[in-house]
Amino acid sequence: MKHDFTSHELHLPELTMRGMLLGILITIIFTASNVYLGLKVGLTFSSSIPAAVISMAILRFFKDSNVLENNMVQTQASAAGTLSAVIFVLPGLLMLGYWQGFPYAETLLLCACGGALGVLFTIPLRRAMVVNSDLPYPEGRAAAEILKVGSHNGDDASAAASSGKGMKEIVSGGVLAGIISLAANGFHVLAGEMSFWLNVGRGTTQFQLGFSTALLGAGYLIGIASGVAILVGMIIAWGGFVPYLTNTLPMGDAKSLSAFAMAVWKAKVRFIGAGCIGIAAIWTLLTLMKPIIEGMRISVQSMKMDNTERALHRMDTDMKPATVGLVFLAIIVGLVICFYSFVSAVPISPALMWTLVVCGIVIALLIGFFVAAACGYMAGLIGTSASPISGIGILGIIISSLVVFAIASANNLFATPAGVKFATAMALFMTSVVVCIAAISNDNLQDLKTGQLVGATPWKQQVALLIGSVAGAVAIAPVLNLLYQAYGFTGAMPRPDMDPSGALSAPQATLMTTIAQGIFSSDLDWNYILIGVGIGIICIIVNLILKSTTATLSLPPLAIGMGIYLPPSLEMPLVIGSVISYFVGKYLVKRAKERSGELADADVEQCNRRGVLFASGMIVGESLMGVIIAVIIVLSVTSGGSEDPLGIVGKSFAETAEWLGLIVFLAVIVYFIRLVISTKFNREEALEIKRINEEENK
Repeated sequence: MKHDFTSHELHLPELTMRGMLLGILITIIFTASNVYLGLKVGLTFSSSIPAAVISMAILRFFKDSNVLENNMVQTQASAAGTLSAVIFVLPGLLMLGYWQGFPYAETLLLCACGGALGVLFTIPLRRAMVVNSDLPYPEGRAAAEILKVGSHNGDDASAAASSGKGMKEIVSGGVLAGIISLAANGFHVLAGEMSFWLNVGRGTTQFQLGFSTALLGAGYLIGIASGVAILVGMIIAWGGFVPYLTNTLPMGDAKSLSAFAMAVWKAKVRFIGAGCIGIAAIWTLLTLMKPIIEGMRISVQSMKMDNTERALHRMDTDMKPATVGLVFLAIIVGLVICFYSFVSAVPISPALMWTLVVCGIVIALLIGFFVAAACGYMAGLIGTSASPISGIGILGIIISSLVVFAIASANNLFATPAGVKFATAMALFMTSVVVCIAAISNDNLQDLKTGQLVGATPWKQQVALLIGSVAGAVAIAPVLNLLYQAYGFTGAMPRPDMDPSGALSAPQATLMTTIAQGIFSSDLDWNYILIGVGIGIICIIVNLILKSTTATLSLPPLAIGMGIYLPPSLEMPLVIGSVISYFVGKYLVKRAKERSGELADADVEQCNRRGVLFASGMIVGESLMGVIIAVIIVLSVTSGGSEDPLGIVGKSFAETAEWLGLIVFLAVIVYFIRLVISTKFNREEALEIKRINEEENK
């Protein structure tokens, strides 16, 4: 059969030198993209699908390439791109004033060790959550389909043409988003958002629309359930709490009603979102206890197979226990060096120093495994892009802060402001390792699902994941420093003359820092967090009722929490993208029944795949353009030039830019919809898709 790679007897090249080098190159690109997007909006994207397409487009020029080699490249690249979630915590050290930049060695070790732990923790989960599970893994399945359809045997022209078409959609989406991003963030002829303020009694609220094509593409990928949940969270925040609190709280020194509303949202309402996210993450962990235990039991049994048995079960073999042990030992040594380097910069006793080092490692190991399970499960349920890394981070910072608080109190560290700052920084540093573990495990099980569907060898994928984690770690520190020097972070500007309005928001890092500071200063207002916990509990109950009484309806509590926490300018494109995906999908199903008969499902799949690839292209294009603009700004500033070297209009053009931004955004939406629904029906490809689906369902 054309794509019958799922055989234990088949031994094709998987881990090749050219594949690893290509994976490292894609890794650097996607890591940079994800770091920028995460710092700007608090979201990262799953890079599996674009990595798979790019890999196919390049390796197809080598006649001896195969689908398994392509899979290894996307596995490696996607892992590294996901590791960039460390930016949800690490910039907090600069906001705190503890770091003045990102030390390369410490950042490298932290990310590499955390990522590698994420890989090891997913090994015992593979069988329970991938092999013996009915979790859908939407992005993993999509990547597998692209790899299989795009693979070629010899001179198969039709397969090569399919790969070329996939690459065309990625590139076209990337170019379009890149040009728009350049016009908005470089030239400033387009605005990135538009706001309308509405007075409610003595208070106010706003309706805000963002014009990000990257977020529009992300919304298309997350699906309607998450989109509606985000909208519900936004309504709770801006339709409920903001107008209520602006009516009941004194304005204080606020210069305007709108400024007062923004201050209320940042200081009060966002903590409600944090509480909602935190309780939703805890609930996820509690629901996973049984599969975690069962997964560990089955995995231990499988790892005891001898070499003969392993050869007979190529597609069902994990890394050998001895190899896992050596990697684990290397990770522990790396973590010891990393934590010791961090705490040794402070004049404290050796006993306290080693206590903090040991506690940091123990926190990473204990919390890390459970967050790996939680994130892996959520990736299987709703996809990598919408998984609860932020919620996990909040849980991690609370636990880390409480542990450090107990140690610091016992050693009188809070006697000086410097001691308080160090304790806060230590909690953030611990949490950074946990977030790395969560991010990698979130992606790894998705990749292992892709591997299962294309017939990959699990232990080779796990090696590729380890390589990807190290490669991503190498790239993260330079990119972080580049963006920091170009834009700065909210509350942490590298130069005093920089415009704070242009700073990268790093919303999660801001939240983590605020929570840690509040715990250590004992002035954290727990009331709003507790309100958020209450809302989260209600959301959990509502979601359980929907799942038990309906076939398809759900309301993910984590997405509601993010809807409360993130600004509407970032949320509206996500919501719009999810709505487009839903209604376009409905139309495609109706049309397919009329034009393709028994091949209707394959017809819909062809159209959806085109939309997914174009959406992925928009995400990558806008993100990469952000990095390019950052490079230009840094080069300009370091040579004594302007901090806005690409700007061609003044502030007087702002209102016009808003309307132009709206027009262009609406045009992109129309073009996106037409692109998907105008997909022509390819009967030959549809038959192949049907055959593959039937084989998978046997």
